[in-house]
Amino acid sequence: MTERPGKGRASGPPEGTSTVRREPGGAHPRRHRLAKVAGLTVAGLVLTAAGAGFAFYEHLNGNLSIFSGAGIASSRPPDGPSDGSGSRPVNLLLLGSDSRAGGNDALGGGEPGPGNSDTAILLHVYADHRHAVAVSIPRDSLVDIPPCLLPTGRWTAPQHNQMFNSAFSVGASQGGNPACSQNTVEAMTGLRVNHTVVIDFKGFATMTSAVGGVPVCVPNDVNGFGIHLKKGRQVVSGQTALDYVRARHGIGDGSDIGRMKRQQAFLAALAKKIQDKGFDLTALLPLSDAATKSLTVDPDLGTAMKLAVFVQSLRSIKLSDVSFVTAPWRYAGDRVALVHPDVDTLWTLLRQDRTLNGQNTGQIDPPTAVAAAASPTDPTVAVTVLNGSATPGLSLRGVSELKAQGYQDVVASTEGTEHAVTTIGYTTGHRADAEQLAQHFPGAALSATAEAATPLTVTLGADYAATAAPTAAAEATGSSAPSPSPTGLPSGIAQNTRPGDADPCAGLVY
Repeated sequence: MTERPGKGRASGPPEGTSTVRREPGGAHPRRHRLAKVAGLTVAGLVLTAAGAGFAFYEHLNGNLSIFSGAGIASSRPPDGPSDGSGSRPVNLLLLGSDSRAGGNDALGGGEPGPGNSDTAILLHVYADHRHAVAVSIPRDSLVDIPPCLLPTGRWTAPQHNQMFNSAFSVGASQGGNPACSQNTVEAMTGLRVNHTVVIDFKGFATMTSAVGGVPVCVPNDVNGFGIHLKKGRQVVSGQTALDYVRARHGIGDGSDIGRMKRQQAFLAALAKKIQDKGFDLTALLPLSDAATKSLTVDPDLGTAMKLAVFVQSLRSIKLSDVSFVTAPWRYAGDRVALVHPDVDTLWTLLRQDRTLNGQNTGQIDPPTAVAAAASPTDPTVAVTVLNGSATPGLSLRGVSELKAQGYQDVVASTEGTEHAVTTIGYTTGHRADAEQLAQHFPGAALSATAEAATPLTVTLGADYAATAAPTAAAEATGSSAPSPSPTGLPSGIAQNTRPGDADPCAGLVY
Protein backbone atom coordinates (compact mmCIF):
# COMPACT_ATOMS: atom_id res chain seq x y z
CA MET A 1 0.00 0.00 0.00
CA THR A 2 1.30 3.54 -0.79
CA GLU A 3 2.23 5.82 2.10
CA ARG A 4 0.03 8.78 2.70
CA PRO A 5 1.89 12.03 1.75
CA GLY A 6 3.17 13.95 4.80
CA LYS A 7 4.31 17.44 5.41
CA GLY A 8 7.57 18.35 3.63
CA ARG A 9 7.55 15.10 1.61
CA ALA A 10 7.06 14.72 -2.10
CA SER A 11 3.74 13.29 -3.08
CA GLY A 12 5.24 11.01 -5.76
CA PRO A 13 6.68 7.56 -5.12
CA PRO A 14 10.26 7.08 -4.12
CA GLU A 15 12.74 6.71 -6.94
CA GLY A 16 13.00 3.20 -8.29
CA THR A 17 9.49 2.11 -7.27
CA SER A 18 6.42 1.63 -9.39
CA THR A 19 3.03 3.11 -8.92
CA VAL A 20 0.33 0.85 -7.54
CA ARG A 21 -3.03 1.69 -9.09
CA ARG A 22 -6.40 0.43 -7.89
CA GLU A 23 -9.81 1.13 -9.26
CA PRO A 24 -12.19 2.57 -6.67
CA GLY A 25 -13.78 -0.29 -4.77
CA GLY A 26 -11.91 -2.85 -6.91
CA ALA A 27 -9.84 -5.85 -5.89
CA HIS A 28 -6.16 -5.70 -5.28
CA PRO A 29 -4.43 -6.35 -8.64
CA ARG A 30 -2.23 -9.10 -7.18
CA ARG A 31 -5.30 -10.86 -5.80
CA HIS A 32 -6.97 -10.40 -9.14
CA ARG A 33 -4.05 -12.09 -10.86
CA LEU A 34 -4.11 -14.93 -8.32
CA ALA A 35 -7.84 -15.37 -8.81
CA LYS A 36 -7.36 -15.43 -12.55
CA VAL A 37 -4.63 -18.05 -12.29
CA ALA A 38 -6.74 -20.10 -9.87
CA GLY A 39 -9.72 -19.85 -12.17
CA LEU A 40 -7.70 -21.01 -15.13
CA THR A 41 -6.28 -23.83 -13.03
CA VAL A 42 -9.74 -25.00 -11.93
CA ALA A 43 -11.02 -24.70 -15.48
CA GLY A 44 -8.05 -26.73 -16.63
CA LEU A 45 -8.75 -29.39 -14.03
CA VAL A 46 -12.42 -29.52 -15.00
CA LEU A 47 -11.55 -29.82 -18.67
CA THR A 48 -8.93 -32.43 -17.90
CA ALA A 49 -11.41 -34.38 -15.78
CA ALA A 50 -14.07 -34.03 -18.44
CA GLY A 51 -11.60 -35.18 -21.06
CA ALA A 52 -10.58 -38.12 -18.93
CA GLY A 53 -14.22 -38.94 -18.29
CA PHE A 54 -14.99 -38.77 -22.00
CA ALA A 55 -11.93 -40.87 -22.77
CA PHE A 56 -12.98 -43.46 -20.19
CA TYR A 57 -16.53 -43.44 -21.56
CA GLU A 58 -15.16 -44.06 -25.04
CA HIS A 59 -12.96 -46.77 -23.58
CA LEU A 60 -16.02 -48.50 -22.07
CA ASN A 61 -17.87 -48.19 -25.36
CA GLY A 62 -14.94 -49.85 -27.09
CA ASN A 63 -15.07 -52.70 -24.59
CA LEU A 64 -18.67 -53.67 -25.36
CA SER A 65 -19.64 -56.28 -27.91
CA ILE A 66 -23.10 -56.04 -29.49
CA PHE A 67 -24.97 -58.89 -31.13
CA SER A 68 -27.13 -58.20 -34.16
CA GLY A 69 -30.83 -57.61 -33.65
CA ALA A 70 -31.56 -59.18 -37.04
CA GLY A 71 -31.93 -62.58 -35.40
CA ILE A 72 -34.59 -61.46 -32.92
CA ALA A 73 -38.00 -62.85 -33.90
CA SER A 74 -40.40 -60.45 -35.57
CA SER A 75 -43.43 -61.94 -33.80
CA ARG A 76 -42.93 -61.35 -30.09
CA PRO A 77 -44.98 -61.27 -26.85
CA PRO A 78 -46.36 -57.88 -25.79
CA ASP A 79 -44.76 -55.71 -23.12
CA GLY A 80 -45.87 -56.37 -19.55
CA PRO A 81 -48.77 -54.49 -17.94
CA SER A 82 -48.38 -50.90 -16.80
CA ASP A 83 -48.53 -50.18 -13.07
CA GLY A 84 -50.82 -47.20 -13.59
CA SER A 85 -48.04 -44.61 -13.65
CA GLY A 86 -46.73 -45.69 -17.06
CA SER A 87 -43.94 -47.87 -15.68
CA ARG A 88 -43.75 -51.42 -16.99
CA PRO A 89 -41.84 -54.53 -15.93
CA VAL A 90 -38.49 -55.30 -17.55
CA ASN A 91 -37.19 -58.78 -18.37
CA LEU A 92 -33.44 -59.33 -18.68
CA LEU A 93 -31.99 -62.61 -19.95
CA LEU A 94 -28.53 -63.23 -18.49
CA LEU A 95 -26.48 -65.93 -20.23
CA GLY A 96 -23.13 -67.30 -19.08
CA SER A 97 -21.08 -68.39 -22.08
CA ASP A 98 -18.53 -71.20 -21.82
CA SER A 99 -16.85 -70.16 -25.07
CA ARG A 100 -13.07 -70.66 -24.96
CA ALA A 101 -12.49 -67.91 -27.54
CA GLY A 102 -10.63 -64.71 -26.69
CA GLY A 103 -8.36 -66.21 -24.06
CA ASN A 104 -11.13 -67.86 -22.08
CA ASP A 105 -9.52 -71.28 -22.60
CA ALA A 106 -6.89 -70.35 -20.00
CA LEU A 107 -9.64 -70.05 -17.37
CA GLY A 108 -12.21 -72.61 -18.51
CA GLY A 109 -10.03 -75.31 -19.96
CA GLY A 110 -11.33 -77.51 -22.73
CA GLU A 111 -11.03 -77.16 -26.47
CA PRO A 112 -12.05 -74.15 -28.58
CA GLY A 113 -15.46 -74.51 -30.17
CA PRO A 114 -18.98 -73.07 -30.33
CA GLY A 115 -20.09 -71.53 -27.06
CA ASN A 116 -22.87 -72.95 -24.90
CA SER A 117 -25.00 -71.14 -22.32
CA ASP A 118 -24.12 -73.09 -19.20
CA THR A 119 -25.98 -70.50 -17.13
CA ALA A 120 -29.32 -68.91 -18.01
CA ILE A 121 -31.20 -66.59 -15.67
CA LEU A 122 -34.31 -64.62 -16.57
CA LEU A 123 -34.50 -61.56 -14.32
CA HIS A 124 -38.02 -60.13 -14.03
CA VAL A 125 -37.93 -56.57 -12.66
CA TYR A 126 -41.43 -55.62 -11.54
CA ALA A 127 -43.06 -52.43 -12.78
CA ASP A 128 -42.42 -50.73 -9.42
CA HIS A 129 -38.65 -51.29 -9.98
CA ARG A 130 -38.34 -52.24 -6.30
CA HIS A 131 -38.90 -56.00 -6.56
CA ALA A 132 -37.45 -58.70 -8.79
CA VAL A 133 -37.50 -62.44 -9.45
CA ALA A 134 -34.51 -64.25 -10.95
CA VAL A 135 -35.53 -67.50 -12.65
CA SER A 136 -32.81 -70.07 -13.34
CA ILE A 137 -33.53 -72.17 -16.42
CA PRO A 138 -31.81 -75.60 -16.28
CA ARG A 139 -29.45 -75.90 -19.22
CA ASP A 140 -30.62 -79.47 -19.94
CA SER A 141 -34.32 -78.52 -19.97
CA LEU A 142 -36.14 -80.04 -22.92
CA VAL A 143 -37.81 -77.19 -24.81
CA ASP A 144 -38.96 -76.20 -28.28
CA ILE A 145 -36.54 -73.96 -30.16
CA PRO A 146 -38.27 -71.63 -32.65
CA PRO A 147 -36.75 -70.58 -36.00
CA CYS A 148 -33.35 -68.90 -35.49
CA LEU A 149 -31.10 -66.93 -37.82
CA LEU A 150 -27.87 -68.58 -38.97
CA PRO A 151 -24.67 -66.67 -39.88
CA THR A 152 -25.45 -67.52 -43.51
CA GLY A 153 -28.64 -65.45 -43.34
CA ARG A 154 -30.91 -68.51 -43.44
CA TRP A 155 -33.51 -69.22 -40.73
CA THR A 156 -33.66 -72.69 -39.21
CA ALA A 157 -36.75 -74.84 -38.93
CA PRO A 158 -38.38 -75.14 -35.49
CA GLN A 159 -36.85 -77.84 -33.30
CA HIS A 160 -38.84 -79.90 -30.80
CA ASN A 161 -37.71 -81.37 -27.49
CA GLN A 162 -34.17 -79.96 -27.54
CA MET A 163 -31.90 -79.04 -24.64
CA PHE A 164 -32.29 -75.38 -23.78
CA ASN A 165 -28.59 -74.56 -23.95
CA SER A 166 -28.38 -75.87 -27.54
CA ALA A 167 -30.27 -72.74 -28.68
CA PHE A 168 -27.18 -70.67 -27.89
CA SER A 169 -25.02 -72.87 -30.13
CA VAL A 170 -27.30 -72.73 -33.18
CA GLY A 171 -25.06 -71.68 -36.07
CA ALA A 172 -21.87 -72.92 -34.32
CA SER A 173 -20.56 -69.38 -33.78
CA GLN A 174 -17.69 -68.80 -31.34
CA GLY A 175 -19.71 -66.01 -29.74
CA GLY A 176 -22.86 -68.09 -29.56
CA ASN A 177 -26.35 -67.12 -30.73
CA PRO A 178 -27.90 -64.90 -28.01
CA ALA A 179 -30.83 -63.96 -30.25
CA CYS A 180 -31.80 -67.62 -30.61
CA SER A 181 -31.73 -68.08 -26.82
CA GLN A 182 -33.88 -64.96 -26.47
CA ASN A 183 -36.38 -66.23 -29.04
CA THR A 184 -36.55 -69.56 -27.21
CA VAL A 185 -37.25 -67.93 -23.85
CA GLU A 186 -39.96 -65.70 -25.33
CA ALA A 187 -41.66 -68.67 -27.02
CA MET A 188 -41.41 -70.75 -23.85
CA THR A 189 -42.63 -68.14 -21.37
CA GLY A 190 -44.85 -65.71 -23.29
CA LEU A 191 -42.74 -62.93 -21.72
CA ARG A 192 -41.12 -60.21 -23.79
CA VAL A 193 -37.38 -60.22 -23.15
CA ASN A 194 -36.37 -56.56 -23.17
CA HIS A 195 -32.63 -57.13 -22.89
CA THR A 196 -30.17 -59.99 -23.30
CA VAL A 197 -26.65 -59.95 -21.84
CA VAL A 198 -23.93 -62.57 -22.29
CA ILE A 199 -20.92 -62.76 -19.96
CA ASP A 200 -17.79 -64.84 -20.52
CA PHE A 201 -15.28 -66.55 -18.20
CA LYS A 202 -12.67 -63.79 -18.16
CA GLY A 203 -15.14 -61.04 -17.42
CA PHE A 204 -16.77 -62.95 -14.61
CA ALA A 205 -13.44 -63.67 -12.94
CA THR A 206 -12.26 -60.06 -13.31
CA MET A 207 -15.52 -58.64 -11.95
CA THR A 208 -15.25 -60.72 -8.78
CA SER A 209 -11.73 -59.40 -8.24
CA ALA A 210 -12.84 -55.82 -8.89
CA VAL A 211 -15.25 -55.96 -5.91
CA GLY A 212 -12.66 -57.51 -3.61
CA GLY A 213 -14.04 -61.04 -3.70
CA VAL A 214 -17.41 -62.60 -2.86
CA PRO A 215 -18.33 -64.57 0.29
CA VAL A 216 -19.47 -68.12 -0.46
CA CYS A 217 -20.05 -71.44 1.26
CA VAL A 218 -18.41 -74.60 -0.12
CA PRO A 219 -20.22 -77.78 1.02
CA ASN A 220 -17.18 -80.07 0.78
CA ASP A 221 -13.53 -80.18 -0.25
CA VAL A 222 -13.21 -80.32 -4.03
CA ASN A 223 -10.12 -81.74 -5.71
CA GLY A 224 -10.71 -82.88 -9.22
CA PHE A 225 -11.32 -81.81 -12.81
CA GLY A 226 -8.73 -79.05 -12.30
CA ILE A 227 -10.75 -77.45 -9.50
CA HIS A 228 -9.52 -77.10 -5.91
CA LEU A 229 -11.80 -75.66 -3.23
CA LYS A 230 -11.75 -75.96 0.55
CA LYS A 231 -14.87 -76.76 2.54
CA GLY A 232 -16.55 -73.97 4.50
CA ARG A 233 -17.21 -70.22 4.35
CA GLN A 234 -14.65 -68.17 2.46
CA VAL A 235 -14.19 -65.21 0.14
CA VAL A 236 -13.39 -66.12 -3.46
CA SER A 237 -12.39 -64.09 -6.50
CA GLY A 238 -10.91 -64.56 -9.94
CA GLN A 239 -10.27 -68.14 -11.00
CA THR A 240 -11.46 -69.53 -7.65
CA ALA A 241 -14.80 -67.74 -7.97
CA LEU A 242 -15.19 -69.05 -11.50
CA ASP A 243 -14.44 -72.58 -10.29
CA TYR A 244 -17.06 -72.22 -7.56
CA VAL A 245 -19.92 -71.32 -9.92
CA ARG A 246 -18.83 -73.73 -12.70
CA ALA A 247 -17.97 -76.83 -10.67
CA ARG A 248 -20.46 -79.65 -10.97
CA HIS A 249 -18.60 -82.92 -10.46
CA GLY A 250 -17.21 -83.54 -7.00
CA ILE A 251 -19.18 -80.84 -5.23
CA GLY A 252 -22.55 -81.25 -3.51
CA ASP A 253 -24.73 -83.80 -5.30
CA GLY A 254 -22.83 -83.34 -8.57
CA SER A 255 -25.92 -82.17 -10.47
CA ASP A 256 -26.56 -79.15 -12.64
CA ILE A 257 -29.47 -78.27 -10.32
CA GLY A 258 -27.10 -78.18 -7.34
CA ARG A 259 -24.77 -75.96 -9.33
CA MET A 260 -27.62 -73.54 -10.10
CA LYS A 261 -28.38 -73.24 -6.37
CA ARG A 262 -24.75 -72.26 -5.74
CA GLN A 263 -24.92 -69.77 -8.59
CA GLN A 264 -28.03 -68.19 -7.08
CA ALA A 265 -26.31 -67.89 -3.69
CA PHE A 266 -23.22 -66.44 -5.38
CA LEU A 267 -25.14 -63.81 -7.36
CA ALA A 268 -27.00 -62.73 -4.22
CA ALA A 269 -23.70 -62.36 -2.37
CA LEU A 270 -22.17 -60.43 -5.28
CA ALA A 271 -25.15 -58.05 -5.38
CA LYS A 272 -24.86 -57.49 -1.64
CA LYS A 273 -21.13 -56.77 -1.96
CA ILE A 274 -21.78 -54.11 -4.59
CA GLN A 275 -24.66 -52.58 -2.61
CA ASP A 276 -22.55 -52.49 0.56
CA LYS A 277 -19.94 -50.43 -1.27
CA GLY A 278 -22.64 -47.84 -1.86
CA PHE A 279 -21.81 -47.59 -5.56
CA ASP A 280 -18.48 -46.00 -4.59
CA LEU A 281 -16.73 -44.52 -7.64
CA THR A 282 -13.42 -46.19 -6.86
CA ALA A 283 -15.18 -49.53 -6.92
CA LEU A 284 -17.38 -48.81 -9.92
CA LEU A 285 -14.61 -47.72 -12.28
CA PRO A 286 -12.67 -51.00 -12.24
CA LEU A 287 -15.93 -52.93 -12.07
CA SER A 288 -17.39 -51.15 -15.08
CA ASP A 289 -14.17 -51.68 -17.02
CA ALA A 290 -14.15 -55.38 -16.16
CA ALA A 291 -17.85 -55.79 -16.89
CA THR A 292 -17.90 -54.07 -20.28
CA LYS A 293 -14.86 -56.06 -21.45
CA SER A 294 -16.76 -59.28 -20.85
CA LEU A 295 -20.26 -58.42 -22.02
CA THR A 296 -22.05 -59.03 -25.27
CA VAL A 297 -25.34 -57.11 -25.24
CA ASP A 298 -28.40 -56.50 -27.38
CA PRO A 299 -28.49 -53.32 -29.51
CA ASP A 300 -30.70 -51.49 -26.99
CA LEU A 301 -27.89 -51.76 -24.41
CA GLY A 302 -25.19 -51.07 -26.98
CA THR A 303 -23.44 -48.11 -25.31
CA ALA A 304 -21.88 -47.58 -21.90
CA MET A 305 -24.44 -44.85 -21.23
CA LYS A 306 -27.43 -47.10 -22.03
CA LEU A 307 -25.96 -49.81 -19.85
CA ALA A 308 -25.37 -47.34 -17.01
CA VAL A 309 -28.95 -46.02 -17.23
CA PHE A 310 -30.30 -49.57 -17.03
CA VAL A 311 -28.12 -50.44 -14.04
CA GLN A 312 -29.17 -47.17 -12.39
CA SER A 313 -32.82 -48.21 -12.73
CA LEU A 314 -32.11 -51.24 -10.51
CA ARG A 315 -30.59 -49.33 -7.59
CA SER A 316 -33.81 -49.21 -5.56
CA ILE A 317 -34.17 -53.00 -5.44
CA LYS A 318 -33.20 -54.34 -2.02
CA LEU A 319 -31.82 -57.84 -1.78
CA SER A 320 -34.66 -58.73 0.60
CA ASP A 321 -37.08 -57.93 -2.25
CA VAL A 322 -35.43 -60.33 -4.70
CA SER A 323 -36.41 -64.00 -5.04
CA PHE A 324 -34.36 -66.64 -6.83
CA VAL A 325 -36.34 -69.52 -8.25
CA THR A 326 -35.44 -72.51 -10.38
CA ALA A 327 -38.05 -73.23 -13.04
CA PRO A 328 -40.07 -76.24 -11.72
CA TRP A 329 -38.33 -79.35 -13.00
CA ARG A 330 -37.95 -83.12 -12.82
CA TYR A 331 -35.44 -85.55 -14.24
CA ALA A 332 -36.31 -87.14 -17.60
CA GLY A 333 -33.60 -89.73 -18.01
CA ASP A 334 -30.34 -87.83 -18.31
CA ARG A 335 -32.21 -84.66 -19.22
CA VAL A 336 -34.56 -82.30 -17.36
CA ALA A 337 -38.27 -81.82 -18.05
CA LEU A 338 -40.11 -78.70 -16.90
CA VAL A 339 -43.07 -79.59 -14.67
CA HIS A 340 -46.54 -78.55 -15.80
CA PRO A 341 -48.72 -76.86 -14.73
CA ASP A 342 -46.34 -75.41 -12.09
CA VAL A 343 -44.00 -73.84 -14.62
CA ASP A 344 -47.00 -72.45 -16.54
CA THR A 345 -48.20 -70.82 -13.33
CA LEU A 346 -44.76 -69.26 -12.86
CA TRP A 347 -44.75 -67.74 -16.35
CA THR A 348 -48.34 -66.53 -15.90
CA LEU A 349 -47.53 -64.76 -12.63
CA LEU A 350 -44.62 -62.96 -14.25
CA ARG A 351 -46.65 -62.02 -17.34
CA GLN A 352 -49.22 -60.52 -14.97
CA ASP A 353 -46.40 -58.81 -13.03
CA ARG A 354 -47.49 -60.53 -9.83
CA THR A 355 -45.30 -61.88 -7.07
CA LEU A 356 -44.80 -65.63 -6.66
CA ASN A 357 -47.72 -65.78 -4.21
CA GLY A 358 -50.04 -64.04 -6.66
CA GLN A 359 -49.99 -60.54 -5.15
CA ASN A 360 -49.15 -57.21 -6.73
CA THR A 361 -46.08 -55.35 -5.52
CA GLY A 362 -48.08 -52.57 -3.86
CA GLN A 363 -47.54 -49.96 -6.57
CA ILE A 364 -51.26 -49.85 -7.41
CA ASP A 365 -53.59 -49.13 -4.53
CA PRO A 366 -55.58 -52.41 -4.17
CA PRO A 367 -58.94 -50.79 -3.22
CA THR A 368 -58.78 -48.61 -6.33
CA ALA A 369 -58.01 -51.58 -8.53
CA VAL A 370 -60.85 -53.63 -7.05
CA ALA A 371 -63.30 -50.76 -7.42
CA ALA A 372 -62.32 -50.29 -11.06
CA ALA A 373 -62.70 -54.00 -11.75
CA ALA A 374 -66.16 -54.05 -10.18
CA SER A 375 -67.44 -51.23 -12.39
CA PRO A 376 -67.24 -52.08 -16.10
CA THR A 377 -67.44 -49.21 -18.55
CA ASP A 378 -70.64 -50.72 -19.94
CA PRO A 379 -72.03 -53.76 -18.05
CA THR A 380 -74.48 -54.43 -20.89
CA VAL A 381 -71.79 -54.85 -23.56
CA ALA A 382 -71.94 -58.38 -24.99
CA VAL A 383 -68.96 -60.67 -24.45
CA THR A 384 -68.17 -64.06 -25.97
CA VAL A 385 -65.74 -66.29 -24.10
CA LEU A 386 -63.80 -68.87 -26.13
CA ASN A 387 -61.71 -71.72 -24.82
CA GLY A 388 -58.26 -71.35 -26.37
CA SER A 389 -56.73 -74.23 -24.45
CA ALA A 390 -57.01 -77.99 -24.10
CA THR A 391 -58.61 -77.66 -20.65
CA PRO A 392 -62.31 -78.65 -20.70
CA GLY A 393 -64.78 -76.24 -19.17
CA LEU A 394 -62.46 -73.23 -19.27
CA SER A 395 -64.92 -70.96 -21.10
CA LEU A 396 -67.61 -71.77 -18.49
CA ARG A 397 -65.20 -70.68 -15.81
CA GLY A 398 -64.55 -67.40 -17.62
CA VAL A 399 -68.26 -66.71 -18.03
CA SER A 400 -68.85 -67.35 -14.33
CA GLU A 401 -66.10 -64.93 -13.31
CA LEU A 402 -67.29 -62.15 -15.60
CA LYS A 403 -70.90 -62.43 -14.43
CA ALA A 404 -69.65 -62.20 -10.85
CA GLN A 405 -67.98 -58.91 -11.84
CA GLY A 406 -71.25 -57.43 -13.16
CA TYR A 407 -71.19 -58.32 -16.85
CA GLN A 408 -74.72 -59.29 -17.91
CA ASP A 409 -74.54 -60.50 -21.51
CA VAL A 410 -71.81 -63.15 -21.51
CA VAL A 411 -71.88 -66.38 -23.51
CA ALA A 412 -69.45 -69.31 -23.73
CA SER A 413 -68.15 -71.06 -26.81
CA THR A 414 -65.75 -73.96 -27.22
CA GLU A 415 -64.71 -72.98 -30.75
CA GLY A 416 -61.44 -71.26 -29.91
CA THR A 417 -58.05 -71.82 -31.49
CA GLU A 418 -55.15 -72.55 -29.16
CA HIS A 419 -53.52 -69.48 -27.58
CA ALA A 420 -50.56 -69.29 -25.23
CA VAL A 421 -51.69 -65.89 -23.94
CA THR A 422 -55.28 -64.80 -23.34
CA THR A 423 -56.46 -62.40 -26.06
CA ILE A 424 -59.31 -59.88 -26.02
CA GLY A 425 -60.71 -58.97 -29.41
CA TYR A 426 -62.81 -55.83 -29.86
CA THR A 427 -64.79 -54.31 -32.69
CA THR A 428 -64.74 -50.67 -33.76
CA GLY A 429 -65.65 -48.28 -30.96
CA HIS A 430 -65.06 -50.76 -28.12
CA ARG A 431 -61.37 -50.28 -27.35
CA ALA A 432 -62.17 -48.73 -23.94
CA ASP A 433 -64.47 -51.64 -23.11
CA ALA A 434 -61.70 -54.06 -24.04
CA GLU A 435 -59.21 -52.25 -21.79
CA GLN A 436 -61.68 -52.41 -18.92
CA LEU A 437 -62.33 -56.08 -19.54
CA ALA A 438 -58.57 -56.75 -19.58
CA GLN A 439 -58.41 -55.83 -15.89
CA HIS A 440 -59.96 -59.22 -15.16
CA PHE A 441 -57.28 -60.99 -17.25
CA PRO A 442 -53.91 -59.42 -16.34
CA GLY A 443 -51.36 -59.81 -19.11
CA ALA A 444 -54.00 -60.32 -21.81
CA ALA A 445 -53.25 -59.02 -25.30
CA LEU A 446 -55.72 -56.69 -27.06
CA SER A 447 -56.56 -57.12 -30.72
CA ALA A 448 -58.87 -55.16 -33.01
CA THR A 449 -61.27 -57.34 -35.03
CA ALA A 450 -63.22 -56.41 -38.13
CA GLU A 451 -66.30 -58.54 -37.47
CA ALA A 452 -67.49 -60.62 -34.53
CA ALA A 453 -70.69 -61.99 -33.04
CA THR A 454 -70.27 -59.68 -30.03
CA PRO A 455 -68.34 -56.42 -29.49
CA LEU A 456 -65.87 -58.22 -27.18
CA THR A 457 -64.38 -61.70 -27.56
CA VAL A 458 -62.16 -63.27 -24.91
CA THR A 459 -60.03 -66.21 -26.02
CA LEU A 460 -58.73 -67.85 -22.84
CA GLY A 461 -55.18 -69.07 -23.34
CA ALA A 462 -52.83 -71.48 -21.63
CA ASP A 463 -51.87 -68.75 -19.15
CA TYR A 464 -55.43 -68.58 -17.81
CA ALA A 465 -55.75 -72.38 -17.91
CA ALA A 466 -52.66 -72.77 -15.71
CA THR A 467 -54.36 -71.01 -12.80
CA ALA A 468 -57.99 -71.96 -13.42
CA ALA A 469 -57.69 -75.52 -14.76
CA PRO A 470 -58.53 -77.50 -11.56
CA THR A 471 -61.72 -75.57 -10.90
CA ALA A 472 -62.68 -75.44 -14.59
CA ALA A 473 -62.37 -79.20 -14.95
CA ALA A 474 -64.47 -79.74 -11.83
CA GLU A 475 -67.20 -77.43 -13.11
CA ALA A 476 -67.20 -79.13 -16.52
CA THR A 477 -67.59 -82.62 -15.08
CA GLY A 478 -69.91 -81.64 -12.22
CA SER A 479 -67.55 -83.07 -9.63
CA SER A 480 -66.81 -81.31 -6.39
CA ALA A 481 -63.28 -80.02 -5.98
CA PRO A 482 -61.92 -77.32 -3.71
CA SER A 483 -61.14 -74.02 -5.42
CA PRO A 484 -57.43 -73.26 -5.52
CA SER A 485 -56.33 -70.36 -3.35
CA PRO A 486 -55.53 -67.29 -5.48
CA THR A 487 -52.44 -66.75 -3.32
CA GLY A 488 -51.41 -70.42 -3.16
CA LEU A 489 -47.85 -71.21 -4.25
CA PRO A 490 -47.49 -74.46 -6.26
CA SER A 491 -45.07 -76.90 -4.66
CA GLY A 492 -42.90 -76.89 -7.78
CA ILE A 493 -42.27 -73.18 -7.22
CA ALA A 494 -42.15 -73.18 -3.41
CA GLN A 495 -39.58 -75.99 -3.28
CA ASN A 496 -37.30 -74.24 -5.76
CA THR A 497 -37.35 -70.69 -4.36
CA ARG A 498 -34.50 -68.98 -2.52
CA PRO A 499 -34.84 -65.54 -0.82
CA GLY A 500 -32.29 -63.03 -2.06
CA ASP A 501 -31.07 -62.26 1.47
CA ALA A 502 -30.70 -65.91 2.54
CA ASP A 503 -27.52 -67.07 4.26
CA PRO A 504 -24.87 -68.14 1.66
CA CYS A 505 -24.87 -71.67 3.15
CA ALA A 506 -28.66 -72.05 3.19
CA GLY A 507 -30.30 -74.36 0.66
CA LEU A 508 -27.09 -75.73 -0.80
CA VAL A 509 -26.82 -79.45 -1.51
CA TYR A 510 -24.44 -81.26 0.87
